[in-house]
Amino acid sequence: MEDGRKRDFGPDGDQARDRDRWDDGLIARRASERAAAALDEGPGKGPEKGSEDGGADRDEDPPASFGGHYGRPLRNRLDALHELVGLSRARVESDALAEAGRVLDEAAARQRLSSRHTVIALAGPTGSGKSTLFNALAGVSVSETGLRRPTTAAPIALSWSEGAAGLLDRLAIPNRLRRRPLAGGTGDTGLQGLVLVDLPDHDSAVTAHRDQVDRVLGLVDGVIWVVDPEKYADAALHERYLRPLAGHAEVTFVVLNQIDRLGTDAVDLVLDDLRRLLDEDGVALGEHGEPGATVLALSALTGEGVPDLRELVARFVQEKTAPERRLSADIDAAAAKLRSAYVAEGRAGLDERSRDAFTDRLSAAVGAQAAGEAAERVWRRGAIRACGTPWLRLYRWYERKRAHGPTDPRPTPPEEELTARQRVEQAVRIVADDASRGLPAPWAQAVCEAATRGADGLPEALDELAFSLGDPAARPPRPAWWPAAVLAQVVMTLLQIFGALWLVGQIFGVVEPGLLPPVLVMLAGIVGGPLVEWACEGAVKGPARRYGQEAERRLREAAAACGRARVLDPVAAELVRYREVREQYATVVGTRPSARVMGVSARVVGGHRSGTRRLGATRAGARGR
Repeated sequence: MEDGRKRDFGPDGDQARDRDRWDDGLIARRASERAAAALDEGPGKGPEKGSEDGGADRDEDPPASFGGHYGRPLRNRLDALHELVGLSRARVESDALAEAGRVLDEAAARQRLSSRHTVIALAGPTGSGKSTLFNALAGVSVSETGLRRPTTAAPIALSWSEGAAGLLDRLAIPNRLRRRPLAGGTGDTGLQGLVLVDLPDHDSAVTAHRDQVDRVLGLVDGVIWVVDPEKYADAALHERYLRPLAGHAEVTFVVLNQIDRLGTDAVDLVLDDLRRLLDEDGVALGEHGEPGATVLALSALTGEGVPDLRELVARFVQEKTAPERRLSADIDAAAAKLRSAYVAEGRAGLDERSRDAFTDRLSAAVGAQAAGEAAERVWRRGAIRACGTPWLRLYRWYERKRAHGPTDPRPTPPEEELTARQRVEQAVRIVADDASRGLPAPWAQAVCEAATRGADGLPEALDELAFSLGDPAARPPRPAWWPAAVLAQVVMTLLQIFGALWLVGQIFGVVEPGLLPPVLVMLAGIVGGPLVEWACEGAVKGPARRYGQEAERRLREAAAACGRARVLDPVAAELVRYREVREQYATVVGTRPSARVMGVSARVVGGHRSGTRRLGATRAGARGR
């Protein structure tokens, strides 16, 4: 499978092959644009392309009859699967994507081959009568029959029309094992386009035979399982094939052969039990107009029920939808295997609460709140100091000198750093857990890895950020009214000095005696100074609080921006990538059109010795028996 190149699954394949390599975040939009462009063009405007068949059975029809384009629903699913693989290659293990890649390769290979032919394999256990039924459908003895086991050693192909060489080359069936039903190649006109392949026994003692069965079953468009009354309940058949291929019920026939060995009542009982086992395997049974596997009872030896099978197979072939239905079932199986890698248990992503909590933790790590409170205290202390009385300021200066202690208003313990590394790591770990909660394992791991990569160097970046912003408490601003308050304190101090000098002058007789006036002047200065300081202290509370909040906000926003750029944005990018992949996966597993087989898969036919009749028992009725 080519990396980064879109396969040609429809009329737009030529243009798609010329597109650039896929890029993250653009896949879903490109797919939507291509779908819209295809709708605008309308059906039938793209040139049909196909591959030429080679070999002895080369068709002489015009080249346009080879290959074909898948229907739009299937093309959309294939395109989505291709985009899904491209987007997931770096996230999901290659083993998990291997089946999806195989389906894409087989889809491209099958599209290049004849669309007029339907390849059906006859498979079953040893002694079930596959070769006898093969010859009965052919009308001539083509496949060897006998008592020797195993009888069929290699796949034998029977083609009712020409042009199937490419399909047989794909099945690796050599020319010597390719047969025609009748001389001249006309055969049954109702089976024109059928390629029937007789497979070796799936339970053969020869390992190479089983390997050939497994290989061919992965390439054919439909399969007819032939069982007999003795081995219809064989565990190897049900556990190895029918149960894993339960999703391919619409292209499956289950034939109970050798009913000539049973009585009428026994045929009904065995059929009901066979249907019960199929139901337990998860194989949908076609009944009441619903699509599903067709169950028949016949005898290839006596020919009883063979015309019914021939009629149903003819309708199946003439529908010409078996390749698409087989491919749709393959896509369903591949999508089911990938479900655990794309389907989240709940709503994944980061909500506002998780983002705010991450910002709060980073703010606490850089000490935004502590810095704001320190800035508020310093602002208030500076205002009070500037507006305080000179005597009080002198006393405070004396106390600081006597203490010989640090003057930093917000001392930091020596063991603490500017940024607490453990707090940052914890914040990243919590936000990564919140973002990855409920995600499938590959995408949860991708989210955690993106957060971890962003956390590298985040503490140092926050340290540099805090340093570049500076200490908001180092030089707080001075309000406009501070000079007036300082002037008032100067006036109060001068009044005290003037009153004191006036009293001294009276004592020494320099000034006329009069105790009351100087005392009042001096008392006014003594009382007015603290009053001015008290008024200023009340006035600075609001501005100081706003200054501290502004300092905290700046540091918080800077820390949030740093965390968003380094952690949240990479995590969000991974989540966007997952949502795009999830949309593609939803397209892959979307409801595909129910295949109708014109009544072929909507009924169960049971044969008995006196004639052929249809059994209409439901699955519940079969269990009841």
